[in-house]
Amino acid sequence: MKVIETSLPGVVIIEPQVFGDSRGYFYESYNQAKYEEGGISRTFVQSNVSRSAKGVLRGLHYQWPNPQGKLVSVLEGEVFDVAVDIRHGSPTFGQWAGVMLSAENKRHFWIPEGFAHGFCVVSDDATFSYQCTALYDREADAGVRWNDASIGIDWPVSHPLLSEKDEKAPLLQDVAIARLPEYPR
Repeated sequence: MKVIETSLPGVVIIEPQVFGDSRGYFYESYNQAKYEEGGISRTFVQSNVSRSAKGVLRGLHYQWPNPQGKLVSVLEGEVFDVAVDIRHGSPTFGQWAGVMLSAENKRHFWIPEGFAHGFCVVSDDATFSYQCTALYDREADAGVRWNDASIGIDWPVSHPLLSEKDEKAPLLQDVAIARLPEYPR
């Protein structure tokens, strides 16, 4: 497996080694020892799959307290996936990193605890998989507005299909500091 650093420390792209022939392909989507060698030493406690149509944008979501790290990939279709550093006091606070994930490129994206996460479907539809380091916690569920100009994400869609929750998410500057993860010092 190949680990590719992004502009955000700790947020990485993982390219698995794929073995294929005329019959199809095989790759390890997760191998604890290899991920630990790559700097990701976490236990995953919840695994989710979602399916979305073209133009659907989900995010920017996070949990605080009880933050979740997420290892995400696409099983079918293609999405533009984003991580945003929302850790209060971080030198990269408010900055983002993005990657195209698809069934074809088989890439995974690691979003550590303390980052907001979102994705936008660019194919006709997409099946999205994510493993989480903490269980979903309704009381800790939070979000930041997908099109917050202070973050400046270059989404590949101008008029996405959004949930009511995502439409009404606050701008990052309007989130109370107590509702943001703190950067470890």
